[in-house]
Amino acid sequence: MDMLWSGWGDPAEAAPLPEPVTGLLRDLLGVEPGAPAPAGPDELSVPASPLTAAARRALADAVGGEAHVRTGAEARIRHTRGKSTPDLLRIRGGDLTDLPAAVVLPDGHEEVLAVLRACAAHGLALVPFGGGTSVVGGLAPEHRGRDRPFVALDLRRMNRLLDLDPVSRTATLQPGLRGPRAEELLAAHGFTLGHFPQSYEWATLGGFAAARSSGQASAGYGRFDEMVLALTLATPEGTLETGRAPRSAAGPDLRQLVLGSEGAFGVITSVTVRLRPLPEVRRYEGWRFASFDAGAAALRRLAQDGPRPTVLRLSDETETLIGLAQPDAIGASLGQESAGCQAVAGYEGTAEDVAHRAGRAAAVLRACGGTPLGEEPGERWARGRYSAPYLRDALLDVGAFAETLETAAFWSRIPALYAAVRDALTGTLTGAGTPPLVMCHISHVYENGASLYFTVVSAQGEDPVAHWAPAKRAANEAILAAGGTISHHHGVGTDHRDAYVREAGPLGIGALRAVKQRLDPAGLLNPGVLLPLDPPLDPPRA
Repeated sequence: MDMLWSGWGDPAEAAPLPEPVTGLLRDLLGVEPGAPAPAGPDELSVPASPLTAAARRALADAVGGEAHVRTGAEARIRHTRGKSTPDLLRIRGGDLTDLPAAVVLPDGHEEVLAVLRACAAHGLALVPFGGGTSVVGGLAPEHRGRDRPFVALDLRRMNRLLDLDPVSRTATLQPGLRGPRAEELLAAHGFTLGHFPQSYEWATLGGFAAARSSGQASAGYGRFDEMVLALTLATPEGTLETGRAPRSAAGPDLRQLVLGSEGAFGVITSVTVRLRPLPEVRRYEGWRFASFDAGAAALRRLAQDGPRPTVLRLSDETETLIGLAQPDAIGASLGQESAGCQAVAGYEGTAEDVAHRAGRAAAVLRACGGTPLGEEPGERWARGRYSAPYLRDALLDVGAFAETLETAAFWSRIPALYAAVRDALTGTLTGAGTPPLVMCHISHVYENGASLYFTVVSAQGEDPVAHWAPAKRAANEAILAAGGTISHHHGVGTDHRDAYVREAGPLGIGALRAVKQRLDPAGLLNPGVLLPLDPPLDPPRA
């Protein structure tokens, strides 16, 4: 199944907002219904594909026939941009400026190399496309006035489990596998990857690697980049193979060059990951803390001194009050005098291990001022853990603006970072006449720091995309000034690129430009994503 063209996921899973939330939006934020979105992609005016007949033949030859080169309107619309709020508002408004010339579906590493050769020969740019879940502009290449069409390289046909080594507990998988299918294939052998980001139902293994994804169970299983043992990368200059042992002192680790490269250096065509046995038991619990600071201190204790749960997260007072801590109970806490801050601790593993860790962790959480709420809040979170993007779409449908952003920092900087980003968003949007609700949770914890995930809801303003841009810039400035990273797991794309340039510094960006020049000298791959175009990389001359 393809995702909804103008929103997230499966349309059958969408649900309207509860009346208490709709009333809050109207009364507190001044949200008014906006213009209805087009009913279907056939209502949009789609220009003809600029792909030449010769280029189409070359692409078809590369992927085994015309059936795997799609230039129809709907296929191209479905591969236009990602799923950020600005992306969706643009497509709902009929803005097709980032429309690909074609959608190409390869079936293996050699076909990807052949597509890259065809693109080079015909002056085409190329954007790797997995699940289409980017929320940072990672699927919208920049052209800056150049007449250079691009193709979306849809990797859905590359969806196989290539190898599984039960002795080493590793598996090699193709990049087009979506999260649920990968787990199904691994579960047949008694294993799990343990990677469950909010995009899990739709995102792909290649996308997890390309964007340095972090799953909601990262406290126990680790981030995706920590799971990757080897990668194969198809580039315009040939094949790059990385990783031949679990650890190595043979020079810098080239895996780290590919992880997080967002398709700017090449197309990931296989990924070898470490596995864990399927857990016997899964248990999720809710906890209440009087304040965000108190809850954060408790999470830090567990992250640093243990025992570390598999899932560990904390919502601030506003997010707890609104109900985002349990998406299927949104609005249930409205009217309470004090909701405090809700935490979720989850445990996966053998029955003995889960009981041992949960018991010891409970003692720590109580000592830090936590009140146990039992398993019901934790289980509600687990049931609704993938539903937040549907909630975002429901907010857009009633005329609200809703967007997320995230960052990370060392523990000592978390309080100031939290305040700075919240104040930047609140001040900018309030000053523009649309006072927001700004909610936040700690989504991932480490021994030395944590990530902060913000959700912003406000009225849309006359031009919602333009209205949001100053608030986003202010948040980015606040993140950099407070010592945070511009992205913890969403990636760079085009939305964070300029801030990333400042974070990495001129020497670091210069080194990455040198890598780009060596692997992709004509600048075919995802131009303007991750790295700015200036100085430009010129397309090959016919």
